[in-house]
Amino acid sequence: MTQAHFDVTSVGEMLLRMSVPSGDRLEAAKHLDVFPAGAEANVLSLLARLDRKTHWAGALPRNSLGRLAANALRTAGMDTSGIIWNDLGRMGTYYVEFGAPPRGIQVTYDRAHSCITKLKPDEIDWDALLDTRLLHMTGITPALSESCHQITLKVLQQARQRGVPISFDVNYRQKLWNEADAQKTLLPLIQNIEVLFCSANDAKRLFNCKGSDLEISQRMLEISQAKYVVITISEQGALLWNGKEWLREPARATQIIDRLGAGDALAAGMIHGWLDNDLAAGLRYGATLSALALSQSGDMVITNKEELLALANSAGSSLTR
Repeated sequence: MTQAHFDVTSVGEMLLRMSVPSGDRLEAAKHLDVFPAGAEANVLSLLARLDRKTHWAGALPRNSLGRLAANALRTAGMDTSGIIWNDLGRMGTYYVEFGAPPRGIQVTYDRAHSCITKLKPDEIDWDALLDTRLLHMTGITPALSESCHQITLKVLQQARQRGVPISFDVNYRQKLWNEADAQKTLLPLIQNIEVLFCSANDAKRLFNCKGSDLEISQRMLEISQAKYVVITISEQGALLWNGKEWLREPARATQIIDRLGAGDALAAGMIHGWLDNDLAAGLRYGATLSALALSQSGDMVITNKEELLALANSAGSSLTR
């Protein structure tokens, strides 16, 4: 069997995130901080910074905003040959207010009719996308449009036919679809995959899982028949279950600057370990990268392999000089 060209590939949407400074309200904003984002791109860009070969496929408008997003991928070291440039479409955006208690984070989306929602399966280079050790997908893409659902179905079908392992992050977005539609659509997609990522909250509300964290993990493994299930438990860390043994990794202490992107960072760390056939290290990497994501502005984590190893093996912060 020939060696795959890429370590991890994916299809998904990229958006531009507009954030008001902490303490400001969007309706009175004087300026906005701009960050490229997107669940799949967040994972792959972080893996690229860890020296993994990654390839992202998706649609971007042929304008300054699309080039801004593509430049972020290139800077991370990703292969961008899978970008389908669109002369007429738009790029989705979302706006973030960082609220302190008693308010939470407020997110306002403006993503309807973006380029990705009109992307057709025959526009994608399937041979490049599936020339990989692992295909990573999320539950966001099939919720965007019927054509995005068809793309998700096809890429998973093609991956299974070619023997490409699949990781899938449920990543439920209630502003895209309701719980009943999400469950009906996602349940067939997550069958017999390599790694399933799901938050404990999503497992409860989408798949009616109940009980302890381990019981939730067991139930998700039963209904998906995945090889590994990774359940994230917010501030408590993450749990991995394979039907025989389980691993638990507590969350790392951090100073929270920006809450968005932490789940994608955890998935990237887990995949990084999986690629080395070391799931315990992957869970530790995931917890470390999730903490690092919380401590940085923007959805895409900036780090490198050396820093990750140092942080994952350290007890806490220190002066580095």
